[in-house]
Amino acid sequence: MVRYAYYPGCSLEKNAAAYDQSFRRVAEVLGMELVEIPDWNCCGATEYFSLDLLPAYALVARNLALVPEDLDQVVAPCSACYYNMYKTDKNMAAYPKLAAAVNEALAAGKLHYDPGRVLSRHALDVILEDFSLEEIGAHVKKPLRGLRLAAYYGCVTVRPAGHDDPEYPVRMERLLETLGATVVEYTLRANCCGGHMTQLDADTAYGMIHYLLHNANKLGVDALVTACPMCQLNLDAYQGQVNSHFGTDFHIPILYFTQMMGLAFGIQPEDLGFGQEIVSAKEVLEKFRNPPPEEEKRGRPRRKRRDKDALPMPEPLSGGDR
Repeated sequence: MVRYAYYPGCSLEKNAAAYDQSFRRVAEVLGMELVEIPDWNCCGATEYFSLDLLPAYALVARNLALVPEDLDQVVAPCSACYYNMYKTDKNMAAYPKLAAAVNEALAAGKLHYDPGRVLSRHALDVILEDFSLEEIGAHVKKPLRGLRLAAYYGCVTVRPAGHDDPEYPVRMERLLETLGATVVEYTLRANCCGGHMTQLDADTAYGMIHYLLHNANKLGVDALVTACPMCQLNLDAYQGQVNSHFGTDFHIPILYFTQMMGLAFGIQPEDLGFGQEIVSAKEVLEKFRNPPPEEEKRGRPRRKRRDKDALPMPEPLSGGDR
């Protein structure tokens, strides 16, 4: 069993509790031991870095300093948490003066962090890099046959670059295929969900969310599958407001990739946080429990792109749809 320091972050304790619950269950099946960082604090999300850099870096570095000495990597399911920890470690290594200032702040709490000691990783990267698709497939007991799923990464999960194409990632699609789902090609997979724009400019935020849901709805997906709590929150919690704002009637469940893994692994939905979503996933679960006949599971063969520039484009919105 491989041991990882685990940083759940604030969102996984509240609105994204289903992500924490399902990730822990999937980790058990895969043989991952998650050691939660003691006395961890909020990472500051995206806002703090726009206010005061030194306290922002110190806030994140404190979590890295609290990683047990016998562990050298930390996994974070939240994309913002992962990004902040990765950025803090990298920038402290690149800028000695920053590292010195951060450690001076940490010294007030009798802490110290040497940049490079802990590797920060996203949960999606850990699962798909430390375990092969064959290993994951070996745990599949109830394939997601008949479910039409589209992967939605958002703009932060795939950055920093290095794990997948940041503009057109494919690894979550390969995972969903391994789980037995019918993967729908969703070209907006790395588009921004708007982040905290809902708190600043509702009209702009609703427009961004509507664009994502509109194109997913045109594809006839049963659900969008994400690895980011912020993306899940915006597309799930604000879907009703978007419907009211634009006169639409979207009903697209926004689920975590770990929930879909858990279903395929034979874990009960209630143990994966199903029911906590605002846009109900009851129809997804019903279709999962009653898949179509075997001969219907194969969809139209996926066409290979001839070149990297020949991407299928999302349907543009008319002025009245925005």
